[in-house]
Amino acid sequence: MVTLFPVSGVEAPVWAPLVAGFAVSFFTSMAGVSGAVLLLPFQMSVLGFVSPAVSPTNLVFNIVAIPSGIYRYWRERRLVAPLAWIVVAGGAPGVVVGEWMRVTWLPDPGRFKIFVACVLLFIGVRLIFDARRVRRDAVWEGEPALSDGAYWAVQKVAFDRRHLVYEFQGRQYRCGTLGVLLVSLVVGLIGGVYGIGGGAILAPFFVALYGLSVHTVAGATLMGTFLTSVVGVTFAELIAPQYRSNGVAVAPDWLLGGLFGSGGFAGMYLGARVQRFVPAFWLQVLLAAVLFAVSSIYLAAPLLEVGP
Repeated sequence: MVTLFPVSGVEAPVWAPLVAGFAVSFFTSMAGVSGAVLLLPFQMSVLGFVSPAVSPTNLVFNIVAIPSGIYRYWRERRLVAPLAWIVVAGGAPGVVVGEWMRVTWLPDPGRFKIFVACVLLFIGVRLIFDARRVRRDAVWEGEPALSDGAYWAVQKVAFDRRHLVYEFQGRQYRCGTLGVLLVSLVVGLIGGVYGIGGGAILAPFFVALYGLSVHTVAGATLMGTFLTSVVGVTFAELIAPQYRSNGVAVAPDWLLGGLFGSGGFAGMYLGARVQRFVPAFWLQVLLAAVLFAVSSIYLAAPLLEVGP
């Protein structure tokens, strides 16, 4: 039975957004990505939802789906809280500016998509090369005992204005506070424009360029994506009345986004639950595959005269 979603004008069976939300969230959450980065092209190219309101609707999916994944990473003590708060501090103002740019300057941001696609391709290639090193090191050192909860917990977290340092599986990881803050600001801006939250860019950046473990990055990037999504949706609701008189839809379709998120809630929890049973090599390959898929969609969109 086909249902009309009046806010977005989408006509689809109720089960379609539930299944789509579950499928993308299960796989992408293991790599620290909410799945919104794949749902946005699905909504625009498959469902025909192309107004600026699609971006905050995508953020509604994040708000509903992500908490289950965050809870699972927190329960397993793999949520690096200071990293999450740095991401939020930079990403929140970025997503507000990005969403304003989306409705004011970029109702059809085709050229910017090409730029973002090239950036994602670069990071994806870096991830593949880094994954080869991770696999070689794992073979050399031996795989850890998957049932050892203490071995999988983040330990000795130290955080100040200059650096964030923590230990995981006997190794020390370090990143600069200011650098992460600035990157989160830029990624938040891009996430605000496209309604993806930013995790799809932040997670591979932390892994490929900072060398952080994908098993510890996932929880932090999901937390950052969740909170910046709350900011983005709130901002969209606040500015929606001034655009409604001009016939421009800016406020999210809560029903459609909620259905996507409900499926994603289950997929996110299961993905976070099984993540530690998946070797880091395959997680990085999965993350690279997501980046390649999204960049391919963005690059092909001008040729097909459709796109997210």
